[in-house]
Order: sequence, then C-alpha cells, then structure tokens
Amino acid sequence: MRVALDQTAQALVGHHKGILAADESTATIGRRLAAIGVVSTTETRRAYRHLLFSTPGLSRYISGVILYDETIRQSTPDGTSFVKLLEHQHLLVGIKVDTGAKPLAGCPGELVTEGLDGLRERLAEYVTLGAQFAKWRAVITIGAELPSEACLAANAHALARYAALCQEAGLVPIVEPEVLMDGGHDIETCEDVTTATLRCVFAALAAQRVELEGIVLKPNMVVSGKECLRQAGVTEVAERTLRCLMRVVPPAVPGIAFLSGGQGSEEATTRLNMMNARFGPHPWPLSFSFGRALQEPALGAWRGVAENVAAAQELLLKRARLNSAAVAGAYTGEAA
Repeated sequence: MRVALDQTAQALVGHHKGILAADESTATIGRRLAAIGVVSTTETRRAYRHLLFSTPGLSRYISGVILYDETIRQSTPDGTSFVKLLEHQHLLVGIKVDTGAKPLAGCPGELVTEGLDGLRERLAEYVTLGAQFAKWRAVITIGAELPSEACLAANAHALARYAALCQEAGLVPIVEPEVLMDGGHDIETCEDVTTATLRCVFAALAAQRVELEGIVLKPNMVVSGKECLRQAGVTEVAERTLRCLMRVVPPAVPGIAFLSGGQGSEEATTRLNMMNARFGPHPWPLSFSFGRALQEPALGAWRGVAENVAAAQELLLKRARLNSAAVAGAYTGEAA
C-alpha cells in the first residue's frame, strides 16, 4: 500500500469531516440553476462554484471537494485556479471521472456507468492538474425483477477497474454504488439489494487487486423507496444500514462517506447522526459526501446575485458544521 494513498483516504473521512460533492454535470447544474432563475453559462457555473470553494472556514468541517472536468480547469476572477484556491483552503481536490450511466444492453430498465475507455490517460492528466482523489458512480435501480445479476456484475466490474486504474495513477478512488430511492419498494427490499450490490462490488474489487486501505466507500443509506406507503423512521434506517455494512464491508476500508441520494438536508443529517450517536463503535468512520444536501440552502440564497454571496456561504458553512456534528454523533438539530 502506498503511504500517500493510505493517508489521503484517511484524511478524507477523518477528524469528523466530510466531502463536498460539487461534481454535477453541465446538464445537472443547469437544472439546479434554472430552478433559481439563473441561466446556466460557463460564467454563472464558475461564479457559483467560486462561491462554494471560497467559503471562509470550510476546511473545519470539509476534507475535500469533488470537481467536474469543466471546474477543475476554471479559475477565480483574479486568475487563481480553483485547484490552487482549494489547496489554499486546505481542501483535498477530487475529480469525477465517469462519463455517465447509459442503458445496459440486454437489460431493459437498467443502467451501466461508462468511462473506462481512455481512463488511464485522463487520470494522468487530472494528476497533473492537481487531483488527489477521484469518483465513479454506479446506479442500481430497484423494480420488478430488478436489479438483475447482469446489472450488478457489470457495474461492480466497472467500479473495480476504475478503482484499480486510480490507484495505479496515485489517486484514491471513491467507490460509489448507489441503490436509487426511486420507486415504491419497502426498506426491506432496499436492504436486500444494497447488501447484494456491496457484496458484488467487494468481490470485484478483490478480483481486480484493489487495495482496500486506499479507497473510500460512498454507499446509499438503506431507506424506503420514495413512493413507499410506509416510510421507515430514523432508528430503523440506521439499524438496517449498519447491519448491511457490518455484514459486507471489510474493516480494512478506511471510511464510509454516505451519499445523500435525494434525501432532504435535515433528513440526511439526522440519519447520519443516529448511526454515530446511538450505534457503534464501528470498524470505520461514518461520514458524508453530500452534494445537494449541502448546497441547496446556499444555492437558494445566492440566486445569482453577487450581494448574496456572503449569506449563501454562511448557509453552506452551517450545513457543513451540522453534518460534521453528525459524524461525531453530536447533532442536536437545525438551530444548533
């Protein structure tokens, strides 16, 4: 195990810190900007990301930031690259390297994440640009007779090949197999599918000789489907999520940084806190790698107006602080 990978992985999930996911594709960030009445252009996207990355004191609660290809090449108004800005803020630089989920041939209704072609060369470039870790997201859909074994195997193999290439390049891979919340399935089904998904992923990681000490796992929490009539409570979500992880995730993994996956900001924080406050100790730190659940209040306050930047940054910092408290099991509510 190369010491640098080990240390970077531990730094990403250590000291009660989490990861800010700011790697939305151009299409995704465009939808979010449109929702606040802002036209998505290179400049508005740059201005919004600059707001996030220049938030004073962010590194007290955030360890690193995941960027998109456009963003890792952008700069502040004074010409400072975003990479240098993040380094000055004592934040690790990450990069999304997959090219998106596409229909999986022979498996109607299922997706496989692409981007392995040319990945070795792209990773080498991202290293020269200053990246220290990377992210690849696989998407698993629950439905009638879904997911199929073919879907689980295809996505697990892609995640493992990506992770191996990252470690070869000196980057810590964030391994993100997301079982989607969409649908009317109950929490029992989500637990079964999440367990099966993670078993498949760790088997593939072993087959591809990925060193577990140099990865970070980014899974979904075990929750009820959005359309399920019975929505599981906070305690049940925590119990089932931890039971799944304890059964499948080796203790060699340095840490687990949950995705928010469509959960509301407070909802995600409360569930994370429950896992750390009531249950444990765990073999690994339980942290967060949130996108919308961290950014949404700040985005709504900003609305593309320069005079609103300071207020938006205060809201981002608050959400980061509350989630850091949840990692410590010390979250006491939104007013804290």
